[in-house]
Amino acid sequence: MTVTSIVSELKEGFLADRIGQLSDVAADLHANPELRMMEHRASARLADELEEAGFAVERGYAGLDTAFVGRWSTPDADETAPNIAIYCEYDALPGIGHGCGHNIIAACGLGAALLVKDLLSDRPGTPARLTVVGSPGEEGSAGKVPMIEAGVLDEVDLAMMIHPGITNNSDIVTLACAEFEITFTGRASHAASEPEEGVNALDASTLSLNAIGLLRQQLPDDIRIHSIITDGGQAPNVIPESSSILCLVRGKDNEQLLDNVIPRVKRCFEGAALATGTTVEITQDIPAYLAMEPSPGLAELATEAFIACGREMNLTPIGAGSTDMGNVSQVVPSIHPIIALDEGLVPHTREFAAASGSAEAVPVIADGAVIMAATTLHVLQNPSLVADFAAEFECR
Repeated sequence: MTVTSIVSELKEGFLADRIGQLSDVAADLHANPELRMMEHRASARLADELEEAGFAVERGYAGLDTAFVGRWSTPDADETAPNIAIYCEYDALPGIGHGCGHNIIAACGLGAALLVKDLLSDRPGTPARLTVVGSPGEEGSAGKVPMIEAGVLDEVDLAMMIHPGITNNSDIVTLACAEFEITFTGRASHAASEPEEGVNALDASTLSLNAIGLLRQQLPDDIRIHSIITDGGQAPNVIPESSSILCLVRGKDNEQLLDNVIPRVKRCFEGAALATGTTVEITQDIPAYLAMEPSPGLAELATEAFIACGREMNLTPIGAGSTDMGNVSQVVPSIHPIIALDEGLVPHTREFAAASGSAEAVPVIADGAVIMAATTLHVLQNPSLVADFAAEFECR
């Protein structure tokens, strides 16, 4: 069957039995937003839905309380059957709830898994394995990384998820990103009567940001460095004994960012400490987000599914911030398509959060689930594609 014919069959038959359930899940998550690594209600709801559908669910995966992995396979599947992973994200943003639409992502991922199981159960004869990854903490905690390190992708051939946004695009790329906290320590003193006795930690922060500003001229065009001073002292008449910076460094190329750019940025902080007589501590508590590099073959199938759903495609590769799905794409062939919720709305806004919980979200959930299910089913029915996509991946 072609991707187009699978889309038609899902929309005309199996979707009707699931869309009410999926809409309810999305509405539940939207009404009860939970921040990164605290998504207890969302994780439990999704795991419960999968278990009720016959998936074997492992909760608390990789030592993360709100991570889970659901697995299902056809009766005739062995270790050689294709294994496709579908990702669910479900954390919200501080202050504005589901302004990134992760409630929709969760419903689409759940829906895709259920639709694949429904069709294969109704039409036996296609050996298949399906892995649903409940991935917490995408917004700033890189929850996918410890799950990868714990082996969640060890037997997976391909991986995918879908994200609501302002356009329809199946081959989105993202920037690699690393976050650092920098703390300068000096010595306090009265700023008026004995300033010479102080060692000014805020001066070190200011000097380091100026150094980064000068460094930009010698950096590749794709590099992004954004920093804020999170602690600049407590009173203007006291020489600040402590000052802290939160810094994000991003770039298209993983190796260039990690091995070249980041060491140069760190030297700006170290040099500022040397110049001001302070000490500096640079910590990285969150694993680096690697660049999303989509599988061309898998993206082409997803594009066909988008079109079959009646969605106009943006065929120009686009970039969008950073995601830990990029780390997945460095391990197995993967895609992270964007599906339009409202072309006039930008994610991470209150307006986008409102749309994520509105009636506008229902057709997005339906199409998102069908697009991933149809893409997955086409690969399962044509298992030689797994080797083709693996070869693409190795030559990337």
